Amino acid sequence: MPSPDDDSRASEFSHAFAWAARQVDAGILPTAVLGIASSTGTLALEAFGASGSRAASADDHYPLFSITKPLVALTALRAVERGLLSLTAPLAQAVPGFGSGRNDVVRLHHLLTHTSGIGEPPLDTPKGLLPSLLQGDMDFTAGTMSRYSSIAFAGVQALVEQATGTSLEHELATLAADAGMPGLTFDVSCNPHPVFDAAEQGLDYPAFQQLRHPGAGLYATADDMLALGSALLRNDGDVVHPSTVSAMLRPRTGGLPKLEPYPVERGQDWGLGWNLRHSAPGLLETRVYGHGGWAGTEFWIYPELDVCFVLLTNIASPGRLGLDIDQLHNAVVAGVAGVAGVTGPA
Repeated sequence: MPSPDDDSRASEFSHAFAWAARQVDAGILPTAVLGIASSTGTLALEAFGASGSRAASADDHYPLFSITKPLVALTALRAVERGLLSLTAPLAQAVPGFGSGRNDVVRLHHLLTHTSGIGEPPLDTPKGLLPSLLQGDMDFTAGTMSRYSSIAFAGVQALVEQATGTSLEHELATLAADAGMPGLTFDVSCNPHPVFDAAEQGLDYPAFQQLRHPGAGLYATADDMLALGSALLRNDGDVVHPSTVSAMLRPRTGGLPKLEPYPVERGQDWGLGWNLRHSAPGLLETRVYGHGGWAGTEFWIYPELDVCFVLLTNIASPGRLGLDIDQLHNAVVAGVAGVAGVTGPA
């Protein structure tokens, strides 16, 4: 439960919640569940809008889409901590036949940092994940460029499963238990909100759901994500060791050519599974890491401000409708600015 001090902090974030309400009122987002937490727990959580006749509730499940990536990355890093896996492990050791037509070696750290050079199939690939991984063209030599990849996380899954001798879903369940995320699941029976405009934006959503995609297929509630954010803010080893946190937040793509859809002008690099927006031109505070998702979901952590936020929503590519997520980042950050003990950059 939030402490009295946390209650006073929650009132500082009124502009962030007003932003979420405006997006729903303007018809940009059908629903919005916004939650904000510190290292001590949830500060504020509110739901807006409806999916047709279904009113949004703060405890509803939503598809995370690409927020799945850092969660799957955490399972790999936890295996590394246990001495079961190495960041330099070649994908071919878990996927025999991978790379037979390549002149390089794709390793776990390439898969986690979008530098693998594996050609990207559609998110709803009819071939299935493993065939798509094996049959993908070589986009570039591993480690020489950065291009955003979802299929790479099928490779992460293969390495995690080979190293641990268990399924990815088992490893995620263990992560969820340690982080306090009971709702985390690939199972559509959790009754997630639907995704509006998916077909219009080129995704066969039912086919995609059947893939249980390790780069985009998880569902969760806002409480789940806030629990993870609080644990990472505490950095007490419940999720991963503090040294692992430092490693996963080290920029790994600095100096590399950055190809669409994340060109250098966006002011970010990739860590191990995480997006590091260290030079994002639209942000007031750039000491931040997290990830977004295709249907508008966002999960971001500001460790030096002791705050994180999650936005769960459900419409394909809302940026095309005018959604500017930097506005939410800035409203959250400005809410922290008046809190005693929090200072800006030196």
